[in-house]
Amino acid sequence: MAFHPMHHMNGWAVLVSALGLWFLGAVWYSPAMFAGAWMKALGIVPDPAKKNKTLAAGMIASLLGDLLMAFVLLHFIVWSGADTFGAGAFVGFISWLGFFAATQVAQGIYEGKPAVLFWINGGYFLVGLVGMGGVLAVWR
Repeated sequence: MAFHPMHHMNGWAVLVSALGLWFLGAVWYSPAMFAGAWMKALGIVPDPAKKNKTLAAGMIASLLGDLLMAFVLLHFIVWSGADTFGAGAFVGFISWLGFFAATQVAQGIYEGKPAVLFWINGGYFLVGLVGMGGVLAVWR
């Protein structure tokens, strides 16, 4: 397989995909969705004094991580030749399956974490990677 240089990469597609995942995370981990169950599974007790410091750092780290994830997923999309939403979504799915699910199930077992934690975090990355993969495939 030949290396495909990324000098023709659509930076807007990477940015929009990353922002989409970032906003999905804001909704996914909001009180309206899974924040309560996620904090309970981790044993987190909200501390208003620490909220602003950790929230801002977490949001910045999430955005940087989402940009990196979109950039790497774009490489998988290009290397696979995916050029439809469905093909890109499939690349996102198998990326999730191989790199998230395969590692986090075992990690959760080793750490004694409740299964619900895998489903909350795993569901977020599944929806996010499938969506990002579809967008990146049609808008590259």
